[in-house]
Amino acid sequence: MTIVLTNKRLGFVGGGNMAEALVKGLLASSLVASKNIFISDLISDRLEYLSKEYKVKTTSDNRELVEKSDILVLAVKPQAVKKVLESFSDLIDSNTNIISVAAGISINLIEDTLDAEGKKKISVIRTMPNTPALVQEGATAICGSEHSSKLDIKTAHHIFKAIGQTVDIEEIHMDAVTGLSGSGPAYIFMIIEALSDAGVKVGLSREVSNTLTIQTILGSAKLVRDSGKHPGELKDMVTSPGGTTISGLHMLEEGGIRNALMNAVEMATQRSKELGKNK
Repeated sequence: MTIVLTNKRLGFVGGGNMAEALVKGLLASSLVASKNIFISDLISDRLEYLSKEYKVKTTSDNRELVEKSDILVLAVKPQAVKKVLESFSDLIDSNTNIISVAAGISINLIEDTLDAEGKKKISVIRTMPNTPALVQEGATAICGSEHSSKLDIKTAHHIFKAIGQTVDIEEIHMDAVTGLSGSGPAYIFMIIEALSDAGVKVGLSREVSNTLTIQTILGSAKLVRDSGKHPGELKDMVTSPGGTTISGLHMLEEGGIRNALMNAVEMATQRSKELGKNK
């Protein structure tokens, strides 16, 4: 693997959960040294924790962080993005690579805020990671601006592969990513809860039911990923004629599980589009 982060200084504007997940993954994979990671945040206790836990450099001054960073990761709440960007826009030039994890914030908004006259040709990369990134099993969609080079995109992939898997998309599909993988963990958590409740209903203890449910879903996902087989083919491998599995599948179909999940993704995608228009 070609290392594209050697001696690069990464600055995280915002020290929340996603920034911490990225720092943790980057350090664990030895892609970046702790001395080359900078984090800014308004909460002093948070900065103290991050400095102590990961041996990174911290500051409460965004401008100081920008001046010290080669790659800037924008990891603040979406509603704070514009104000934060305006506070250091004069320090940004075409040598700065901006990577945003702010949900619903378009590349155009970031570009216009940092460079209203369109003269700087800033590389802005928009990403959409999801919460399993907190345990280095995230799914991140990545898209770049017209000024993002292949190396800029490659760098973003290296950063986010430290917390899971990555895919390239066009920005027009970012709302669909939000509806599927961004909101998707909540759908799976609900399925886990329901299966665990079902186990209790048929006589298992809560502890046993939780363990079996979680490992079944984890193992099934890994089997799909590693086998290369279509999920339908794997389903058929478990389904014997006249057996227990086909009886259970029949009830799931009767309950409309496919339709419900597809509708959930579609509705979440639409809501993401609506929220994006309000930013």
